[in-house]
Order: sequence, then structure tokens, then C-alpha cells
Amino acid sequence: MATYTCGKCNMAVDIRCSKCQVDLVNDSITKADGTTVQVSKCPNGCGKVKSPMCCAADMSCSLGG
Repeated sequence: MATYTCGKCNMAVDIRCSKCQVDLVNDSITKADGTTVQVSKCPNGCGKVKSPMCCAADMSCSLGG
């Protein structure tokens, strides 16, 4: 399971797909200008969302069990 944690306040969240009930996985996409954006995506192809933010910054991702 991907757990996202705030580097400032230590808040943490786990994210699950509401369509198929599986844990979202950490990924990134490359924008047209060449920059990358961290996203959370459904491994079953249901979609992806911008990864969570906290304290005005992207939360970092670690994989847990």
C-alpha cells in the first residue's frame, strides 16, 4: 500500500480507489513542458489523481504492507 506522509507535520494518508476498492499506487506523469508531477493511480486502470498535498507541499510516498 502506498502511504503518503507530510514532511513538515507528519500527517499520513492511504488512498484507495472507490470504484474497485484497491489501493492506489504512486506514479508520475510528464507534462508537455517536460516537468513531472507525482500522481496516485489505480493499478486496475480506473484513473489517477494528483497526489495529496499537506502544508502547501506534495506529500512523499513510501510503500508499506
